[in-house]
Amino acid sequence: MTYLELVNSVMRKLREDTVSTVDQNAYSRLIGEFVNDAKRYCEDAWDWSALRTTLTAVTEVGVFNYALTDSGQRIKVFRVVDDTNNRFLQQQTAHWMSNAYLANTAPSGQPGYYTFNGIDTNGDTLVDIYPIPDAAYELRFETVKRTERFTTDTEKLTIPSDPVIQWAFSYALRERGETGGQSAPEQIIFAKEALSDAIALDAQKTPDETIWYYA
Repeated sequence: MTYLELVNSVMRKLREDTVSTVDQNAYSRLIGEFVNDAKRYCEDAWDWSALRTTLTAVTEVGVFNYALTDSGQRIKVFRVVDDTNNRFLQQQTAHWMSNAYLANTAPSGQPGYYTFNGIDTNGDTLVDIYPIPDAAYELRFETVKRTERFTTDTEKLTIPSDPVIQWAFSYALRERGETGGQSAPEQIIFAKEALSDAIALDAQKTPDETIWYYA
């Protein structure tokens, strides 16, 4: 669903007239804020399969710090693969990386480790690589990339729409009071169930991530 469709869905639940643009009036803009709040809440609740994407970085000789282009700050990295050499990189702590680079003379070679190191001027996540690359290596970052706030009518929601609508409706009820006899606390129960059901359906796509084994 688009941003405008989400807003109008909530407007109908509130027994309000639908709008032709989210910016049509003050109330539709408020509902747009609630939709964005609900979208962020629902996206953060689970590593949705629809938000999974692969980001790449190609190393340069002598350069150990790289920006993950278009990653933003709200990503989760599952694994990092050196496609050039068909090997996984291991994540290390910032302390480990500082010790490797500052307390010792860092060697050059194939990347074996990585750690996160802030963001760049574009707001994208920065990573440090160790050892210092001695050639061009293509690194693949398998991530969950959560989206930015909607600002235009035609932007599309990627995750299931029902939980977002139900949570946005909950926020709207909390702001204005009950609608048609439905209170905000009651609606929050429905919203939680909608989100739980959507997560359960999506989780079956990656069962290995929700099953723990004890040795």
